[in-house]
Amino acid sequence: MSFQPNAGDEMVINGVLYRVGQHPAAPGLAYAQAGRQGIVYQLIPASGQLHEAKALKVFFPKYRIPAMVYQSEMMEMYSESPGLQVCRRDVLTPERNESLIAEHPDLLYAVLMPWIYGHTWFDIMTDQRRLLRGESLALAKGLAAIGSGMEQRGLAHCDLSAPNVMLPFFSEVELPEPRSVVELVDIEQMYSPKLDRPDVLLAGSPGYAAHRTVQSGLWSGYADRFAGAVIIAEMLGWCDPQVVEKAWGESYFDQPELQNPCERYFILKNSLERNWGAKTAELFARVWESQDLSSCPTFGEWLVLLSTMTENSENADESVTEKQDAVQPAQSPEPLISASSPALRPPAAPTARRFVAAAAERAAALTKGEEAASGDQDVVNRLFHQARELESSGNLNGALEVYKSAHHFVSDGSPMEIELEAAIRGLESELNPPGPDRKQAKVPFYQSRKWLTSAVVVILLLAGTAFAVNQIVADHSPGKHMEAGAGTKPGGEKAPAVPDTAQTDQKQAEADRQAELQKQEAARKEEEARKQEEARKQAEAQRLQAEQQKLEEARKAEERRKLQDQYAVQAKYDAYLQQQKEKAKKKAAERKKLQEMYQKQAQYEAYLAYQQQKEAKARAEVEAARKAAEAKAQQLKQKRSGQVVQLIAYYNQAFNAQRGGNIERARSYAKDFARLYEQDAAYFKSVGKVGTRASAIYKFLSNGSYSLPDV
Repeated sequence: MSFQPNAGDEMVINGVLYRVGQHPAAPGLAYAQAGRQGIVYQLIPASGQLHEAKALKVFFPKYRIPAMVYQSEMMEMYSESPGLQVCRRDVLTPERNESLIAEHPDLLYAVLMPWIYGHTWFDIMTDQRRLLRGESLALAKGLAAIGSGMEQRGLAHCDLSAPNVMLPFFSEVELPEPRSVVELVDIEQMYSPKLDRPDVLLAGSPGYAAHRTVQSGLWSGYADRFAGAVIIAEMLGWCDPQVVEKAWGESYFDQPELQNPCERYFILKNSLERNWGAKTAELFARVWESQDLSSCPTFGEWLVLLSTMTENSENADESVTEKQDAVQPAQSPEPLISASSPALRPPAAPTARRFVAAAAERAAALTKGEEAASGDQDVVNRLFHQARELESSGNLNGALEVYKSAHHFVSDGSPMEIELEAAIRGLESELNPPGPDRKQAKVPFYQSRKWLTSAVVVILLLAGTAFAVNQIVADHSPGKHMEAGAGTKPGGEKAPAVPDTAQTDQKQAEADRQAELQKQEAARKEEEARKQEEARKQAEAQRLQAEQQKLEEARKAEERRKLQDQYAVQAKYDAYLQQQKEKAKKKAAERKKLQEMYQKQAQYEAYLAYQQQKEAKARAEVEAARKAAEAKAQQLKQKRSGQVVQLIAYYNQAFNAQRGGNIERARSYAKDFARLYEQDAAYFKSVGKVGTRASAIYKFLSNGSYSLPDV
């Protein structure tokens, strides 16, 4: 890319002056981080705090998609969710940032978002930096909470990996509260029912992508469950030096090891069981052995399990078991998403004996110190806020179930109990409105709250009464009276006898009975006052809930209006895109037609060149043949000329020998003449007087007395 700024370079985006940040480990160089889809630069506002820095993500050409504008507008609503701060995005478009894009064309559809300080989980792993137990728990719980919140809203990151998990928990910059210990980045592939499917789907990152689904790409509400569970397990195991030493490198597992039996899996599983309890190891085993992403445990299950743990808990298994038994209806957070799930069906009605036993346990728990109550407070607050989020998102069944789960942890008569009961009644009345043809289902007496409270009070009274009766019996036993009658004064004198012991006992019993009646009356009045106060608070809570519901309806109406406006803008944009596609299609057809014409012209020109080459070759062959014939004729002519001269010489030699009387020599020359003449007799016959000489030679050879003429 041509956009390569230097540290300190200035640029104005949407009216704000920014300076490119300097890399802390390389002074003089711009602070930039490269990813799979682009490069992220740090921009620091010229007039602002350091924690207000922005991240400018410049995409590679393949990922510069105009629809990023609409996607960012839709993501804005998720920016207030924990861990999704980068959903607050601003896309650079030609309409709003014309001059900046004209100067730097690579900034087309670049995204401006908050800069997340801190290390990535990738940095922690590659540096093999071992964590403290409390740090491991805080990071794992933070990631589980983010994943649980996203699942409840139908969201998924779809590319969870070590480089995409930021840890403001280790930030070197002081950040304002509230802040999340974990933040997610690179959310361009995020799944939401309200978002369009990306043009390019990623198949997950090595070391975190489930191999059974990696071939088809990841874009669904379940996409984060496997990768998120692996990262949570890594975080929990990173306080164990054996796990840190066995890590593969950029991730704990190598990609081929995923969901296969291997040494690293057993080391990590044993570490989880040893340090965090058997329940944690079992949850990780479910992930490892899952056949698809939907069968992996939800983030809610991880969060419920991790919320029961503390930094210094020595027996995590027992605490987990106790909490899970207490939250029996909420063992799996999946009912928060689907109201038709079997987990939402009411449990079978227990017997009165089981409820009495449960009431006795709760009564005994009330007599313990405040330590146990404070241990459940975090769970109550978390479940309460989780139910509020579900209620605001419209998942009333899930919210009702979470309210009921939180109700198990609150103490009787507390403000939280009153608020929870009001919320439960409000949701039940909204989900099951009484109609003219519908009678309200009668709750069995042993399941009613009033009956349980009465059972607890009776058990406490029975326990207290038994103790009091034992004391009275011990005080008025015969042995006591005999000892009192036989008692002596301090001076050794005998004490005077009690005049009427039976009458005194009767008066004492009557006084005790009156005192007990007064206590009961006071308790009754106190109970009536508490009920009146509770009714007042319930009415107030219902009023507040009604007002909140009206505000929520107004907010939803405003959101629907905004969505409608966005849909209208998107429709216009889609029409524009369709028009552009039609133009592009028409231009492509024209280019194709021209290409065909050019191709035919090229073929014709190639044919002409071939014909010319062929004709030239034929002419060359004819010329070569002609020249060869001429050369051959010239050579034959020269040969014949020599042969004619030789024939004349043979004849003259034969003539001279005959005249000299040497007939034998004359005959020899005559034979030589005849042999040479017969090689080309037709030609020699037509040359001069060679034919005459030949006739004389033949006569001489046939008649030795023939006299050769002088030719």
